[in-house]
Amino acid sequence: MEYKILVDSCTDLPKELKEDSSFKVIPLSLMVDDKVFVDNGEFNQKEFLRTMKESPNSPKSACPSPEDYMKEFSDEGDTYVVTLSSELSGSYNSAELAKRLYLEDNPNKKIEIIDSRSASVGQTLISMKIKELISEGHLFEDIVQKVNAFRSEMKTKFVLESLDNLRKNGRLSHLKAIVANVLNIKPIMGGTPEGTITKLDQARGITKALISMAKIIERDVIKPQERVLAIAHCNCLERAKFIKDEILKRVPFKDCFIVDTAGVSTMYANEGGIIVAY
Repeated sequence: MEYKILVDSCTDLPKELKEDSSFKVIPLSLMVDDKVFVDNGEFNQKEFLRTMKESPNSPKSACPSPEDYMKEFSDEGDTYVVTLSSELSGSYNSAELAKRLYLEDNPNKKIEIIDSRSASVGQTLISMKIKELISEGHLFEDIVQKVNAFRSEMKTKFVLESLDNLRKNGRLSHLKAIVANVLNIKPIMGGTPEGTITKLDQARGITKALISMAKIIERDVIKPQERVLAIAHCNCLERAKFIKDEILKRVPFKDCFIVDTAGVSTMYANEGGIIVAY
């Protein structure tokens, strides 16, 4: 069966999926002051982190255009698109507009746009689920139904080392950011069912915060033996291995993988950030 899975570049794919010809990454653009970084295979994470740190302003992103998506719809077979949460980016709306425009001239084409209501490895797990269902021989409509059910049960959590980007973009007051940094307070954040972000807990120090996140996962995970644990890290592999061990000694997940963040996830997580989905 011919098919294509399109993902925007907030999707942090493991190496084998980056090399899978059925996957195609649609890049967002990232801006820090007057400098533009395209979130593609040539993205320089270290330069981007340095540029963000040196700037007093909040980094911004620009979603793909409808044309960026439409040009990938022309291949044979079914097309599935997985985007960053529509509450965090315009990527989903852009893909939906592309679908409507394309179907005007190609009404028999099967295209599904999936709002991940998540980010990073949350998008990755949804993409992997699509591929798994295709390999099992499910038909398009059945795949869409099962993937939406999977998304509804999936959970995303993260711990931030730095609150700088939250302060810069106005989501955290300057005073709160200073107090948190002085007291070494690290928030444990989670995704809501609607795709927004909420604070779950906080702890003093990154280690305590990661352990707290592992305990929260232990309490809320359902049927872990049937689920994959996905971990993304922003330039902190040893920290990712630590949280992997903390979670797996508590919860018997079916499988686990670790990836480094690409551009969009790097912008959100900042250096030292850890994102977990399951």
